[in-house]
Amino acid sequence: MFKLAGLSLTLAALTLSATAHADVDLKLGSSERVTRLFAYPNNCNVICFRNWTLEQTVEHYLTQSVQRDGYSAAKVSVKTDNNQLYAAISGVPHGYEKPLAALLDAGDLAYTGASKLNSDGKWAYSWYLFLPLGMALENRKSVELLHFPPDYSLTQAQDYLESKTTDRWATLLTANGIAPDQTPAFQTIIDIAPIAAPSSAGKDLEGVYGYFTDYQTTLVKQFSQTAAGVTLPMVAFGAPVRNWIKLQYGVTVNVLSLAQISPSAGVKVPVLGSNHPSYIWYAADPANYDNDQAKADAAGLKVMGQDLSAACWQAGMGSKPASDPNALLKSCTQTWQVTDKVKTCELFFTSVRNLTPEEAQTQCASTPIKTQLDQLKAPAPATSVAVPHL
Repeated sequence: MFKLAGLSLTLAALTLSATAHADVDLKLGSSERVTRLFAYPNNCNVICFRNWTLEQTVEHYLTQSVQRDGYSAAKVSVKTDNNQLYAAISGVPHGYEKPLAALLDAGDLAYTGASKLNSDGKWAYSWYLFLPLGMALENRKSVELLHFPPDYSLTQAQDYLESKTTDRWATLLTANGIAPDQTPAFQTIIDIAPIAAPSSAGKDLEGVYGYFTDYQTTLVKQFSQTAAGVTLPMVAFGAPVRNWIKLQYGVTVNVLSLAQISPSAGVKVPVLGSNHPSYIWYAADPANYDNDQAKADAAGLKVMGQDLSAACWQAGMGSKPASDPNALLKSCTQTWQVTDKVKTCELFFTSVRNLTPEEAQTQCASTPIKTQLDQLKAPAPATSVAVPHL
């Protein structure tokens, strides 16, 4: 009887293993389609920074996705047959290809919008169409709404999550209990302008959003839920994105305020407003305060408290989607702007002012800083600065 039970358990385990790691195949489309959706070649200017074929480029981004989904043993192979590209992925669950297919279908809408933008004479020579490739496809925890990706994420890094913006926010998620290797699952990005551009392009891009409405709303609808039907929290970073939320969904979302959108019937998505992750570098720049260091530090501390509170909410909602968004936001604000405000101060001076932990502790114990900490919950300076993933 014991042997039969053990055999049953073994067969059940093998069945589960086979189910959990079924191979998937996906037809990506013609070489012309794949070339434009994967911005191929990513980094060639006579000499290619990485001299990859189209197939190698696609394999690179799909490998990033399977790794960030937690399938470290998964293998990706991309082949061309009669001008059609096919991806074969082993070591992933059945149906894994569906969100990738949906992303690429949305990418076709982005390409249509970009083509119209160009035909209207509004496309800049230094811009690249860049979809949010290489991020978690299945094990997503939350969605980040941002403005546009920096050009070097495409041309140099070939990694959508490789930027000062995403790196900084990952450290804030880590400060809120998310393991460093898990932060990519929380950073599924939708840029309202799917254009990799120089950091100075923010103002120029403000007039292009309408060209990508179909792409934006389709991607928000797709990314707002997991395959299992779990609704994912969203964070709207920066004034251009928060204004876009107002225009597209009719709700106002300010920094550390909550709203709810319905990307599709019956789906209610909590959205938190936040500063842009890179805004703190602007807010804490002494040059904006006639080189008054104390004022710059005070502004930086306020933004740091807001950012840590927003990351706290994102980490909590992403880990437990059934949580009460309002109660969690209140708790996060209390933690970082009242209870642990000294830690907020120390994190500001180590990460923004580049002090050592010991120097930061000394700075945060000083009387002027203590006075500023008492005002931590005061609003940060208003700005309409458009910042990319620097």
